[in-house]
Amino acid sequence: MKSDNDVVITGIGIVTSLGVGKEPHVAFLSGASADAPKVETERFKPYPVHPMPEIDWSTQIAKRGDQRQMENWQRLGVFAAGLALDDAGLKENAEACASMDMIVAAGGGERDIKVDSLIVEEALKRNDRDMVLNEKLTTELRPTLFLAQLSNLVAGNISIVHKVTGSSRTFMGEEAAGITAVETAFHRIKGGMSTHSLVGGAFIAERADILLLVEGIGAHATGDWHPLWSRTTENGGGMILGTVGAFLVLESRAYAEARGAHIYAVIDSVEGDRGARDEGKLEKRLTRLAEAGAKNAAAETVVFSGASGMVDLAAREKTVLENAFPGSALRGYAGITGHGLEAQFPLGLALAAFSLDGGAKVPAFDAGNETAMTAPAKHAVVTTIGYTRGEGLAVLSADA
Repeated sequence: MKSDNDVVITGIGIVTSLGVGKEPHVAFLSGASADAPKVETERFKPYPVHPMPEIDWSTQIAKRGDQRQMENWQRLGVFAAGLALDDAGLKENAEACASMDMIVAAGGGERDIKVDSLIVEEALKRNDRDMVLNEKLTTELRPTLFLAQLSNLVAGNISIVHKVTGSSRTFMGEEAAGITAVETAFHRIKGGMSTHSLVGGAFIAERADILLLVEGIGAHATGDWHPLWSRTTENGGGMILGTVGAFLVLESRAYAEARGAHIYAVIDSVEGDRGARDEGKLEKRLTRLAEAGAKNAAAETVVFSGASGMVDLAAREKTVLENAFPGSALRGYAGITGHGLEAQFPLGLALAAFSLDGGAKVPAFDAGNETAMTAPAKHAVVTTIGYTRGEGLAVLSADA
Protein backbone atom coordinates (compact mmCIF):
# COMPACT_ATOMS: atom_id res chain seq x y z
CA MET A 1 0.00 0.00 0.00
CA LYS A 2 1.35 3.40 -0.99
CA SER A 3 2.02 6.08 1.58
CA ASP A 4 3.00 9.74 1.33
CA ASN A 5 6.02 8.93 3.49
CA ASP A 6 7.28 6.08 1.33
CA VAL A 7 11.00 6.58 0.74
CA VAL A 8 11.71 6.60 -2.99
CA ILE A 9 14.88 6.89 -5.05
CA THR A 10 14.63 9.64 -7.65
CA GLY A 11 18.25 10.39 -8.53
CA ILE A 12 21.33 8.22 -8.95
CA GLY A 13 24.90 9.42 -9.40
CA ILE A 14 27.30 6.58 -9.99
CA VAL A 15 30.93 6.15 -11.04
CA THR A 16 32.72 2.80 -11.11
CA SER A 17 35.31 1.13 -13.29
CA LEU A 18 32.41 0.31 -15.63
CA GLY A 19 32.05 3.99 -16.49
CA VAL A 20 30.40 7.26 -15.55
CA GLY A 21 26.68 7.67 -14.95
CA LYS A 22 23.59 5.66 -15.67
CA GLU A 23 24.14 4.33 -19.18
CA PRO A 24 27.09 1.92 -18.75
CA HIS A 25 25.64 0.49 -15.55
CA VAL A 26 22.15 -0.05 -16.94
CA ALA A 27 23.68 -1.65 -20.03
CA PHE A 28 25.63 -4.07 -17.87
CA LEU A 29 22.70 -4.89 -15.56
CA SER A 30 20.43 -5.57 -18.51
CA GLY A 31 22.94 -7.85 -20.19
CA ALA A 32 23.45 -5.47 -23.11
CA SER A 33 27.13 -5.01 -22.24
CA ALA A 34 29.59 -7.70 -21.24
CA ASP A 35 32.45 -5.22 -20.89
CA ALA A 36 33.39 -6.21 -17.34
CA PRO A 37 35.22 -6.50 -15.12
CA LYS A 38 37.84 -3.80 -15.68
CA VAL A 39 40.89 -4.53 -13.55
CA GLU A 40 44.30 -2.89 -13.17
CA THR A 41 46.90 -5.54 -12.29
CA GLU A 42 50.23 -3.78 -12.94
CA ARG A 43 50.27 -0.39 -11.16
CA PHE A 44 50.02 -1.82 -7.63
CA LYS A 45 51.30 -5.32 -8.31
CA PRO A 46 50.72 -7.83 -6.74
CA TYR A 47 47.41 -6.19 -5.77
CA PRO A 48 44.71 -5.89 -8.45
CA VAL A 49 42.25 -2.97 -8.27
CA HIS A 50 39.21 -1.84 -10.22
CA PRO A 51 40.35 1.60 -11.42
CA MET A 52 38.68 4.96 -11.87
CA PRO A 53 37.28 5.48 -15.38
CA GLU A 54 38.15 8.53 -17.43
CA ILE A 55 36.23 11.50 -16.01
CA ASP A 56 35.71 15.03 -17.29
CA TRP A 57 35.50 16.73 -13.90
CA SER A 58 34.36 20.01 -15.43
CA THR A 59 30.94 18.59 -16.29
CA GLN A 60 30.03 18.67 -12.59
CA ILE A 61 32.74 20.89 -11.05
CA ALA A 62 32.93 23.87 -13.36
CA LYS A 63 35.62 25.95 -11.62
CA ARG A 64 39.21 24.80 -12.03
CA GLY A 65 40.04 26.31 -8.66
CA ASP A 66 37.44 24.11 -6.98
CA GLN A 67 38.86 21.06 -8.71
CA ARG A 68 42.44 21.85 -7.74
CA GLN A 69 41.78 22.33 -4.03
CA MET A 70 40.13 18.91 -3.69
CA GLU A 71 41.78 15.55 -3.34
CA ASN A 72 40.63 12.78 -5.68
CA TRP A 73 38.21 11.23 -3.19
CA GLN A 74 36.59 14.65 -2.66
CA ARG A 75 36.38 15.34 -6.39
CA LEU A 76 34.79 11.95 -6.96
CA GLY A 77 32.20 12.52 -4.22
CA VAL A 78 31.29 15.99 -5.45
CA PHE A 79 31.11 14.71 -9.02
CA ALA A 80 28.84 11.75 -8.15
CA ALA A 81 26.62 14.02 -6.04
CA GLY A 82 26.23 16.35 -9.01
CA LEU A 83 25.25 13.41 -11.23
CA ALA A 84 22.56 12.41 -8.71
CA LEU A 85 21.14 15.92 -8.51
CA ASP A 86 21.10 16.18 -12.30
CA ASP A 87 19.41 12.79 -12.60
CA ALA A 88 16.74 13.81 -10.09
CA GLY A 89 16.09 17.08 -11.93
CA LEU A 90 17.06 19.14 -8.87
CA LYS A 91 20.43 20.54 -9.91
CA GLU A 92 19.01 23.91 -10.98
CA ASN A 93 16.26 24.00 -8.36
CA ALA A 94 17.79 26.47 -5.90
CA GLU A 95 14.92 26.24 -3.43
CA ALA A 96 15.03 22.42 -3.28
CA CYS A 97 18.83 22.34 -2.91
CA ALA A 98 18.71 24.96 -0.14
CA SER A 99 16.37 22.78 1.93
CA MET A 100 17.90 19.41 1.04
CA ASP A 101 19.42 17.23 3.76
CA MET A 102 22.88 15.90 2.96
CA ILE A 103 24.33 12.76 4.55
CA VAL A 104 27.79 11.65 3.48
CA ALA A 105 29.85 8.55 4.25
CA ALA A 106 33.53 9.49 4.13
CA GLY A 107 36.95 8.14 4.95
CA GLY A 108 40.08 10.03 5.86
CA GLY A 109 42.12 12.19 3.53
CA GLU A 110 44.90 10.95 1.31
CA ARG A 111 48.36 10.65 2.87
CA ASP A 112 51.56 12.24 1.64
CA ILE A 113 53.25 9.09 0.36
CA LYS A 114 56.59 10.85 -0.22
CA VAL A 115 56.76 11.94 3.42
CA ASP A 116 55.74 8.47 4.63
CA SER A 117 58.50 6.94 2.50
CA LEU A 118 61.05 9.47 3.73
CA ILE A 119 60.24 8.68 7.36
CA VAL A 120 60.64 4.94 6.76
CA GLU A 121 63.96 5.44 4.94
CA GLU A 122 65.36 7.67 7.70
CA ALA A 123 64.16 5.32 10.44
CA LEU A 124 66.18 2.51 8.88
CA LYS A 125 69.34 4.53 9.44
CA ARG A 126 68.80 5.68 13.03
CA ASN A 127 67.74 4.22 16.36
CA ASP A 128 66.03 7.37 17.74
CA ARG A 129 62.93 6.81 15.61
CA ASP A 130 60.65 8.93 17.78
CA MET A 131 62.92 11.88 17.06
CA VAL A 132 62.96 11.06 13.35
CA LEU A 133 59.16 11.06 13.27
CA ASN A 134 58.88 14.40 15.07
CA GLU A 135 61.51 16.01 12.86
CA LYS A 136 59.84 14.97 9.63
CA LEU A 137 56.32 15.80 10.76
CA THR A 138 57.39 19.35 11.65
CA THR A 139 59.53 19.98 8.56
CA GLU A 140 58.07 17.96 5.70
CA LEU A 141 54.27 18.11 5.97
CA ARG A 142 52.39 20.84 4.17
CA PRO A 143 50.54 23.11 6.64
CA THR A 144 47.31 22.56 4.73
CA LEU A 145 47.54 18.77 4.75
CA PHE A 146 45.60 18.36 7.97
CA LEU A 147 42.82 20.61 6.69
CA ALA A 148 42.64 18.65 3.44
CA GLN A 149 42.20 15.41 5.38
CA LEU A 150 38.99 16.44 7.14
CA SER A 151 36.29 13.91 6.29
CA ASN A 152 33.50 16.50 6.21
CA LEU A 153 35.13 18.41 3.35
CA VAL A 154 33.23 16.24 0.88
CA ALA A 155 29.97 17.61 2.27
CA GLY A 156 31.45 21.09 2.43
CA ASN A 157 32.49 21.00 -1.21
CA ILE A 158 29.10 19.65 -2.28
CA SER A 159 27.54 22.64 -0.53
CA ILE A 160 29.92 25.05 -2.28
CA VAL A 161 29.70 23.54 -5.76
CA HIS A 162 26.09 22.35 -5.89
CA LYS A 163 24.51 24.73 -3.33
CA VAL A 164 23.07 21.92 -1.20
CA THR A 165 22.73 23.85 2.02
CA GLY A 166 20.17 22.13 4.21
CA SER A 167 21.26 20.05 7.20
CA SER A 168 24.56 18.21 6.82
CA ARG A 169 25.89 15.03 8.43
CA THR A 170 29.09 13.09 7.80
CA PHE A 171 29.70 9.56 9.04
CA MET A 172 33.06 7.79 9.22
CA GLY A 173 33.66 4.10 9.76
CA GLU A 174 34.26 2.31 6.45
CA GLU A 175 31.29 0.19 5.26
CA ALA A 176 29.24 0.95 8.38
CA ALA A 177 29.39 4.67 7.53
CA GLY A 178 27.61 4.06 4.22
CA ILE A 179 25.01 1.88 5.90
CA THR A 180 24.36 4.44 8.63
CA ALA A 181 24.16 7.31 6.14
CA VAL A 182 21.41 5.59 4.14
CA GLU A 183 19.63 4.34 7.25
CA THR A 184 19.57 7.86 8.73
CA ALA A 185 18.19 9.42 5.54
CA PHE A 186 15.58 6.67 5.27
CA HIS A 187 14.25 7.09 8.81
CA ARG A 188 14.24 10.89 8.65
CA ILE A 189 12.03 10.78 5.55
CA LYS A 190 9.91 7.89 6.82
CA GLY A 191 9.35 9.72 10.10
CA GLY A 192 8.33 12.97 8.41
CA MET A 193 11.43 14.90 9.55
CA SER A 194 12.70 15.35 5.99
CA THR A 195 11.23 15.45 2.50
CA HIS A 196 14.35 15.04 0.35
CA SER A 197 17.94 14.06 0.97
CA LEU A 198 21.23 13.59 -0.85
CA VAL A 199 23.10 10.58 0.52
CA GLY A 200 26.18 8.64 -0.53
CA GLY A 201 29.92 8.33 -0.48
CA ALA A 202 33.10 8.00 -2.52
CA PHE A 203 36.17 5.81 -2.30
CA ILE A 204 39.45 5.81 -4.19
CA ALA A 205 41.01 2.35 -4.47
CA GLU A 206 44.17 3.53 -6.23
CA ARG A 207 45.95 4.66 -3.07
CA ALA A 208 49.11 3.02 -1.78
CA ASP A 209 48.19 3.92 1.81
CA ILE A 210 44.80 2.19 1.58
CA LEU A 211 46.34 -0.90 0.02
CA LEU A 212 48.90 -0.99 2.83
CA LEU A 213 46.15 -0.61 5.44
CA VAL A 214 44.12 -3.47 3.99
CA GLU A 215 47.10 -5.74 3.45
CA GLY A 216 48.13 -5.10 7.05
CA ILE A 217 45.55 -7.71 8.06
CA GLY A 218 46.13 -9.88 4.99
CA ALA A 219 42.78 -8.93 3.44
CA HIS A 220 43.71 -8.04 -0.14
CA ALA A 221 43.70 -10.48 -3.05
CA THR A 222 46.94 -10.91 -4.96
CA GLY A 223 47.79 -11.81 -8.53
CA ASP A 224 45.11 -12.04 -11.19
CA TRP A 225 41.43 -11.20 -10.81
CA HIS A 226 39.08 -14.04 -9.88
CA PRO A 227 35.26 -14.03 -9.64
CA LEU A 228 34.01 -13.03 -6.19
CA TRP A 229 32.72 -16.36 -4.93
CA SER A 230 35.62 -18.28 -6.49
CA ARG A 231 38.45 -16.64 -4.56
CA THR A 232 40.67 -18.72 -2.30
CA THR A 233 43.38 -18.09 0.26
CA GLU A 234 45.91 -19.21 -2.35
CA ASN A 235 45.51 -15.70 -3.82
CA GLY A 236 45.65 -13.64 -0.62
CA GLY A 237 42.74 -12.48 1.50
CA GLY A 238 40.22 -12.20 -1.33
CA MET A 239 39.28 -8.51 -1.32
CA ILE A 240 39.83 -6.43 -4.46
CA LEU A 241 39.20 -2.73 -3.96
CA GLY A 242 37.36 -0.59 -6.48
CA THR A 243 37.14 3.16 -7.04
CA VAL A 244 33.48 4.05 -6.48
CA GLY A 245 31.37 7.19 -6.26
CA ALA A 246 27.70 6.58 -5.43
CA PHE A 247 25.11 9.16 -4.39
CA LEU A 248 21.33 8.88 -4.23
CA VAL A 249 18.54 11.42 -4.02
CA LEU A 250 15.92 10.05 -1.65
CA GLU A 251 12.50 11.70 -1.33
CA SER A 252 9.18 11.11 0.32
CA ARG A 253 6.64 9.87 -2.18
CA ALA A 254 4.52 12.97 -1.62
CA TYR A 255 7.43 15.33 -2.38
CA ALA A 256 8.52 13.34 -5.44
CA GLU A 257 5.05 13.01 -6.93
CA ALA A 258 4.24 16.68 -6.32
CA ARG A 259 7.11 17.69 -8.60
CA GLY A 260 6.55 14.89 -11.13
CA ALA A 261 9.84 13.12 -10.42
CA HIS A 262 10.75 9.78 -11.94
CA ILE A 263 10.81 7.09 -9.24
CA TYR A 264 13.39 4.36 -9.74
CA ALA A 265 12.41 2.24 -6.75
CA VAL A 266 10.89 2.28 -3.28
CA ILE A 267 13.03 1.49 -0.24
CA ASP A 268 10.90 -0.73 1.97
CA SER A 269 13.35 -1.07 4.85
CA VAL A 270 16.98 -0.44 5.87
CA GLU A 271 18.78 -1.68 8.94
CA GLY A 272 22.38 -1.78 10.09
CA ASP A 273 23.95 -3.78 12.90
CA ARG A 274 27.35 -4.77 14.24
CA GLY A 275 28.83 -7.12 16.77
CA ALA A 276 31.12 -10.09 17.29
CA ARG A 277 31.34 -12.57 14.43
CA ASP A 278 32.54 -15.72 16.13
CA GLU A 279 30.45 -18.75 17.08
CA GLY A 280 27.77 -18.08 14.47
CA LYS A 281 26.94 -14.59 15.73
CA LEU A 282 27.37 -13.05 12.26
CA GLU A 283 25.02 -15.62 10.75
CA LYS A 284 22.43 -15.00 13.47
CA ARG A 285 22.48 -11.23 12.91
CA LEU A 286 22.37 -11.48 9.13
CA THR A 287 19.53 -14.01 9.26
CA ARG A 288 17.52 -11.61 11.42
CA LEU A 289 18.18 -8.71 9.05
CA ALA A 290 17.16 -10.86 6.08
CA GLU A 291 13.68 -11.49 7.51
CA ALA A 292 12.59 -8.09 6.17
CA GLY A 293 12.82 -9.29 2.56
CA ALA A 294 11.86 -12.95 2.88
CA LYS A 295 8.18 -12.47 2.07
CA ASN A 296 8.70 -11.38 -1.55
CA ALA A 297 8.38 -13.77 -4.49
CA ALA A 298 11.70 -15.56 -4.91
CA ALA A 299 11.84 -15.56 -8.72
CA GLU A 300 11.19 -11.81 -8.82
CA THR A 301 13.85 -10.99 -6.21
CA VAL A 302 17.49 -10.23 -6.95
CA VAL A 303 19.88 -10.23 -4.00
CA PHE A 304 22.77 -7.79 -4.45
CA SER A 305 25.39 -8.97 -2.01
CA GLY A 306 27.98 -6.37 -1.05
CA ALA A 307 30.36 -9.09 0.12
CA SER A 308 33.89 -7.70 0.23
CA GLY A 309 35.45 -10.83 -1.22
CA MET A 310 37.21 -11.81 2.02
CA VAL A 311 37.27 -15.55 1.51
CA ASP A 312 35.77 -16.78 4.79
CA LEU A 313 33.31 -13.91 5.20
CA ALA A 314 32.04 -14.20 1.64
CA ALA A 315 31.41 -17.93 2.03
CA ARG A 316 29.56 -17.40 5.31
CA GLU A 317 27.39 -14.63 3.86
CA LYS A 318 26.59 -16.63 0.73
CA THR A 319 25.36 -19.55 2.83
CA VAL A 320 23.05 -17.30 4.89
CA LEU A 321 21.63 -15.52 1.85
CA GLU A 322 20.98 -18.73 -0.06
CA ASN A 323 19.13 -20.11 2.96
CA ALA A 324 17.19 -16.89 3.57
CA PHE A 325 16.22 -16.32 -0.07
CA PRO A 326 15.93 -19.74 -1.73
CA GLY A 327 15.17 -19.47 -5.45
CA SER A 328 16.29 -15.83 -5.66
CA ALA A 329 19.20 -14.77 -7.83
CA LEU A 330 22.32 -13.85 -5.87
CA ARG A 331 24.70 -11.26 -7.35
CA GLY A 332 28.00 -10.35 -5.69
CA TYR A 333 28.59 -6.90 -7.14
CA ALA A 334 32.06 -6.29 -5.68
CA GLY A 335 33.27 -8.94 -8.11
CA ILE A 336 32.51 -6.51 -10.93
CA THR A 337 33.03 -3.05 -9.43
CA GLY A 338 35.49 -3.85 -6.66
CA HIS A 339 34.82 -3.24 -2.99
CA GLY A 340 34.08 0.42 -2.28
CA LEU A 341 34.13 0.60 1.56
CA GLU A 342 32.17 3.78 2.49
CA ALA A 343 30.47 3.81 -0.92
CA GLN A 344 29.67 0.08 -1.02
CA PHE A 345 26.13 0.18 0.41
CA PRO A 346 24.98 3.23 -1.63
CA LEU A 347 26.44 1.52 -4.70
CA GLY A 348 24.38 -1.61 -4.06
CA LEU A 349 21.22 0.46 -3.71
CA ALA A 350 22.00 2.24 -6.98
CA LEU A 351 22.46 -1.04 -8.85
CA ALA A 352 19.27 -2.44 -7.32
CA ALA A 353 17.28 0.67 -8.25
CA PHE A 354 18.46 0.53 -11.87
CA SER A 355 17.51 -3.16 -12.04
CA LEU A 356 14.03 -2.61 -10.60
CA ASP A 357 13.36 0.41 -12.78
CA GLY A 358 14.13 -1.56 -15.92
CA GLY A 359 12.63 -4.86 -14.77
CA ALA A 360 16.00 -6.42 -15.56
CA LYS A 361 16.96 -10.04 -15.56
CA VAL A 362 20.36 -9.27 -14.11
CA PRO A 363 23.04 -11.51 -15.65
CA ALA A 364 25.25 -13.61 -13.41
CA PHE A 365 28.40 -11.85 -12.22
CA ASP A 366 30.08 -15.17 -11.34
CA ALA A 367 28.61 -17.74 -13.72
CA GLY A 368 30.08 -20.67 -11.81
CA ASN A 369 28.39 -19.74 -8.56
CA GLU A 370 25.29 -17.66 -9.42
CA THR A 371 22.06 -18.84 -11.04
CA ALA A 372 20.21 -17.16 -13.90
CA MET A 373 17.15 -15.02 -13.21
CA THR A 374 13.93 -16.53 -14.55
CA ALA A 375 11.70 -13.46 -14.15
CA PRO A 376 12.15 -9.67 -14.30
CA ALA A 377 13.22 -8.07 -11.04
CA LYS A 378 10.40 -6.59 -8.96
CA HIS A 379 12.11 -6.77 -5.57
CA ALA A 380 15.71 -6.45 -4.45
CA VAL A 381 17.75 -7.08 -1.34
CA VAL A 382 21.04 -5.24 -0.83
CA THR A 383 23.62 -6.30 1.74
CA THR A 384 26.96 -5.00 2.85
CA ILE A 385 29.14 -6.95 5.25
CA GLY A 386 32.11 -4.88 6.39
CA TYR A 387 35.48 -6.51 5.89
CA THR A 388 36.23 -6.11 9.59
CA ARG A 389 32.94 -5.00 11.18
CA GLY A 390 29.43 -3.76 10.49
CA GLU A 391 26.53 -5.26 8.57
CA GLY A 392 23.54 -3.79 6.78
CA LEU A 393 20.60 -4.88 4.65
CA ALA A 394 18.00 -2.98 2.63
CA VAL A 395 14.88 -4.21 0.86
CA LEU A 396 13.63 -2.40 -2.26
CA SER A 397 10.63 -2.82 -4.56
CA ALA A 398 9.71 -1.57 -8.00
CA ASP A 399 7.27 1.35 -7.89
CA ALA A 400 3.85 -0.16 -8.51
